[in-house]
Amino acid sequence: MSDPDQIDGDVYVSPRYLAGSTFTGDPALDPLLALDWDMHRDEDGNVYLTSPDSKIRLGYLPEGEDDGLWRISAYDDAFAQPHWGVCFNNMAPTEFVTAFTTALAQAYTDGPDAYLTGRRPTGRKAPAFDAVVPLINHGWKPQPPRGGVMELKSPDGMAGLEYATGQLDPGRELTTPEARWYMWGGPASARWYATASSHTPVHLVTAITTGVCDPAPLPRWNNAMPRSLRQAAQLTPITPPPPTPLDVRRNVARRPPALVAVSIPRWSTASRPPTSPTTRNGVGPRR
Repeated sequence: MSDPDQIDGDVYVSPRYLAGSTFTGDPALDPLLALDWDMHRDEDGNVYLTSPDSKIRLGYLPEGEDDGLWRISAYDDAFAQPHWGVCFNNMAPTEFVTAFTTALAQAYTDGPDAYLTGRRPTGRKAPAFDAVVPLINHGWKPQPPRGGVMELKSPDGMAGLEYATGQLDPGRELTTPEARWYMWGGPASARWYATASSHTPVHLVTAITTGVCDPAPLPRWNNAMPRSLRQAAQLTPITPPPPTPLDVRRNVARRPPALVAVSIPRWSTASRPPTSPTTRNGVGPRR
């Protein structure tokens, strides 16, 4: 394992569930903004998106009251309790949220059956097992059942998925971590989680699980990662590509003759975090 203290700059992080957040929400918002969803901000800087039919709402809440950074809900009736709800906390890798919002954007384009119930053209819903198939295919192992919860863990034990099999309180599913689906990753001091309530379409949950177990590493700025993640993950320095002959000619053309030299600009793969990122110690999802 690489010594995190001996690495500076941009790195690839593997496994990706140990990468942590990118501290920016833009990539996850873009798939929905591309569909002309309405967006507004409150006085604290939180961002809210609403679908054109008002049936899906997303909140990106960096100034929220707890650690639920992303909250997405879908409604049969715009004025009723949500039909389903999904939450990602403030440590969740942004790429996992983007995988979900990308699938949600496609489901919204396909129509209400796709984004509300997940019904297939045949009228049948996908079985919950579909969402765990990507994990099993990448070596995640079932754990002994406990208290009505089925669990899978990654090969290194640093990430897991829990599926509650019994009856659940619909209200608590939408307001606490006691949801049908609970995904997590990382050491306790820098753990991310995501929840999805009972009626969340399985294909949307599958988008998350597929993103979580993808073997491709994620790019990060090393010094922006919590130390506990840097110590647990495999970090590989990102080496900028060598300049092509065209790059050299362009650099020569741009510089005065006395300053001509070939250089490689630093390539940054991730935004720096806020100077003093706020850590919230809430009790779980809030909608």
